[in-house]
Amino acid sequence: MRIARFTVDETPSYGVVQGEEGEEVIHAVGGDPFYSEVTPTGLTYPIDDVRLLAPVIPRSKVIGVAGNYRAPAEPNPQVIWFFKPNTSVAGPGDPIVLDREVGAPAYIEAELALVIGRIAKDVPLGDAHKVILGYTVANDVGYRFADPTHDPRGFFGKGRDTFTPLGPWIETSFDLLTDQSAAQSTGLAVRSWIDGQPCQDGLTRDMVLGIAELVATASSVTTLLPGDIILTGTPAGAAPAEPGQRVTCEVSGLGAITNPVVMR
Repeated sequence: MRIARFTVDETPSYGVVQGEEGEEVIHAVGGDPFYSEVTPTGLTYPIDDVRLLAPVIPRSKVIGVAGNYRAPAEPNPQVIWFFKPNTSVAGPGDPIVLDREVGAPAYIEAELALVIGRIAKDVPLGDAHKVILGYTVANDVGYRFADPTHDPRGFFGKGRDTFTPLGPWIETSFDLLTDQSAAQSTGLAVRSWIDGQPCQDGLTRDMVLGIAELVATASSVTTLLPGDIILTGTPAGAAPAEPGQRVTCEVSGLGAITNPVVMR
């Protein structure tokens, strides 16, 4: 099932997306899929007639990791954890807003994102699938500072409004932990483009910490709440984006999100 947030009249609603690519229809539902039972409203909309929003606004936090993809030049990278505020979340088509006063490049990082479905603490590896509602596509935007006194994964580098676009929906039918599927064995493709030019092209099978390890480790430190996001890291090839460009991030089987880059 693909769960989306959308608006047709400036009022955000949840819906279930059905149909083949290019012919998708959103069936509106009442309620909140994270906290209450959802019920069909009977309203349906062609996907081109609605504005898709970020499929979830985390109640508390976005958890990120850096260095979670193996590369030939760095076979054993050090995985570094960080937080991003929920106010950094943006939706498909929303502008990524850069600050002209910063003077550092802002890099685009395509990532697979996990969406937590229930309260979870100290989750065993074998139970990670029980707390994941589904998966979505993320763009983990961040400044990279030359000044060593600035932490590129900290507040000034990663925590800015619009620096975590998510979408286009939450896919709940994937089970990347227990399925004996090609997606699990070979990995999902994680790609990015800037103005149509390819930047990243990696596979989730190359992650240092897998999905279960990410959930178990994160929940050992902090209680996970429904709607929390865990970003799983980005493959090599992340590139800086300039105002006026359009950036696209894609995870195979989940869809893609495109956002314009603007300067304030």
